[in-house]
Amino acid sequence: MLPALIAWSVLAWLIGGPTRYLVVACSVAGLILIVSAVRLRHQRSPRRGSPDRAARLTGMVALVALSVMLVCGAALGQRSMDQAGAVQDLAAQRAVVQITGTVVTQPRLLASGSDGQDQVVLRMRIDRLEGRGELSTPSAPILVFADATWADVPWRSQISSGGRLAQPRDDAGEIEENGDVVAVFTPFESPIVERAPPRVLRIADVTRERLRSAMGPLPADARGLIPGLVIGDTSLTPPDLTEAMLDTGMSHLSAVSGSNVAIVLGAVVVICRGLGVPRRWRAPLAVFALAGFVVLCRPEPSVLRASVMGLIGLAGLSASRRPSTVPALAGAVLILLCIDPALARSYGFALSALATLGLVIFARPWGDAIASRLPPRAALIGDAIAIPLAAQVVCAPVIVLLQGNIAVIAVLANLLAAPMVAVTTISGIAAALGATVWVPLGTALGWVGALPAVWIGLVARGCSRVPWGQIEWFDGGLGAWLLTLITVLMIFGGPWLRHHAGRRPLLTVSLLALTAAVLVPLPGHGAWPPPSGWVIAACDVGQGDGFLIATGPGSAIVIDVGQEPEPIADCLSDLKITHVDALILSHFHRDHVGGLAGVLNHADVLAAYVSPTREPPAEADAALNLLAQADVPTYPLDSGDRLLWGPVSATVVFPQPDRPTYGGSVANNASLVLAVTSGQTRILLTGDIEEEASATVQRALSGQRFDVLKVAHHGSADQNEELVRNSGASVALISVGADNTFGHPTPSALALLRQSGMVVMRTDRDGAVAVLRSDAGLSVVSQRGG
Repeated sequence: MLPALIAWSVLAWLIGGPTRYLVVACSVAGLILIVSAVRLRHQRSPRRGSPDRAARLTGMVALVALSVMLVCGAALGQRSMDQAGAVQDLAAQRAVVQITGTVVTQPRLLASGSDGQDQVVLRMRIDRLEGRGELSTPSAPILVFADATWADVPWRSQISSGGRLAQPRDDAGEIEENGDVVAVFTPFESPIVERAPPRVLRIADVTRERLRSAMGPLPADARGLIPGLVIGDTSLTPPDLTEAMLDTGMSHLSAVSGSNVAIVLGAVVVICRGLGVPRRWRAPLAVFALAGFVVLCRPEPSVLRASVMGLIGLAGLSASRRPSTVPALAGAVLILLCIDPALARSYGFALSALATLGLVIFARPWGDAIASRLPPRAALIGDAIAIPLAAQVVCAPVIVLLQGNIAVIAVLANLLAAPMVAVTTISGIAAALGATVWVPLGTALGWVGALPAVWIGLVARGCSRVPWGQIEWFDGGLGAWLLTLITVLMIFGGPWLRHHAGRRPLLTVSLLALTAAVLVPLPGHGAWPPPSGWVIAACDVGQGDGFLIATGPGSAIVIDVGQEPEPIADCLSDLKITHVDALILSHFHRDHVGGLAGVLNHADVLAAYVSPTREPPAEADAALNLLAQADVPTYPLDSGDRLLWGPVSATVVFPQPDRPTYGGSVANNASLVLAVTSGQTRILLTGDIEEEASATVQRALSGQRFDVLKVAHHGSADQNEELVRNSGASVALISVGADNTFGHPTPSALALLRQSGMVVMRTDRDGAVAVLRSDAGLSVVSQRGG
């Protein structure tokens, strides 16, 4: 397994860099392989006798070199194929083109975009390209951002459309699982289907649609979970249940994962055994059933990966097959990386491979160890505990990168849900097959899994409310590596620690108490609402912005109001704000102005200040009309304007009066940027400006330093590094929704903020946040105790 892990690490490190790095890695690995092969032949010559430890070490080096050469060579070949043709040149020119291509991922409807319009994202591979008077036939992967007319494009169909090519932005790959696209395509027209998908996929689509229809009469949790467990369709899952499953480490249940594959294979084997099917036919029937399951779920890379890992994980739980499963897993990792090198940086691939590794190495011995301490009749509980424990322990460092916390409740939650997962999955598959024949039959079969599915929902919601069910951890690579080190020490140093803990119980109790004091917040810590003396508060308005700056008892400035009225109204109520000296709308996207009624109905608003750019027009007109109906005087702002409200002053840094045109979103790059001074605290509010406008803002600030930075665009990847670093802020506030589909805040933005020495507070994880100023300096309190 070691050669595969090293090759994977090398590829993950190099895959995003220049091609020459991959060439150098292949060349060096090839040279090492040749030297190792020659040396190994000498070490194994008859004169030297049988291979010794040095020969084994040389053989391991040769395997590592071969693995690195294979994956890097595959990445080179894939990159050469993807970059062939004129796609990148036309994208650099933002050319208008006509494309014909194959849809390679299911179109996904994002939540309403920042312009208030629904947006569809999908991946295509171009088969034919016409642009700038040239015709070519590349085979390049592109990411498509389209309107809602593209939502029903059939998967694996060939379509044609006209539109504009552009270079992919840093966060484009975060919308989809892999970031290997060479261009972004924005169509100007509805798609034309040139060739329908294969018949077997069309039949699978009918089955999927009828399963969704059959689940209609079921309770909400069952209606969402059964399609999730069976076909990976989470569109019907209630949002609060999705969040609860994320908080409790159960989100893998509502996606096609290795556990779903193992359940299907296990069920087929049990049914064959019950029907008396000869042993030699069981494996082929299981593989045939797995193939049908893959077609039903759609054979996208994530489903194929889950199938491979599920097969290996199921084999790893068998004591007779354990010795062969680790090499099989290593081979599967290398093969998958050679087929799709972009998986090297895929979180889903990492979680699948590591979970399988945990099952293969630890599940059986840990299960036996637990069972040995239980009564014989309860021995099966050992495996039930060991399986989720092994997967959770090995995957925890990667989960920290995604969530920034450790879900200590995850093992218990998965243990409580596990008995019902198999029942729900099998009944869901039966319901899908029955609904294909007759939808009411599918509904009847779906009711069999309804109660188990409701139980899974109850477990997720109940465990998400358990105090200290999640432990806050360090964000980013530091947190992941620290947790990896602790995990390795606990696994391999466990017997030594247990021995010394028994000999020095007082020291052990003291260390445990110290650890608890560090990790567990004391009662009242981070209590909300904050005490008097707060300077700026970030309200939890979901995916959007809503900030308050205190101007006196019961009064404040409001900067943006989120998408809906209730959250901003609740925030004003919590902080006892009844008078708004100024309502500032940085720009007119819905996630910044949609909650306007919540402020107007809750507090007296003295005046409103808005961006001079009325984009998008419909949202701008609606907001301005609402302000006019409430008799609130409204003023547009430009750079250089100065405003004063008691102890608070503000200077408008951006936009400039001439308002130059930038790439990207017109509305975002017309956001009001304010440099605010409140007493001794300086605050930089950046709206949703993107990188191009950020460069202008950086030049306009000319070295000014701040204490608090309102991070632009909800922590998107489109940050200006110079602006962030030169701000000098010690606290970064990110207003972002927990269930957003944009990948905000992005890992790159979080890494930049941490590297700049900032304490990062984000409303999706911390709830509402307030920054306080005292003689000792700045402090931060949050709604959820972060």
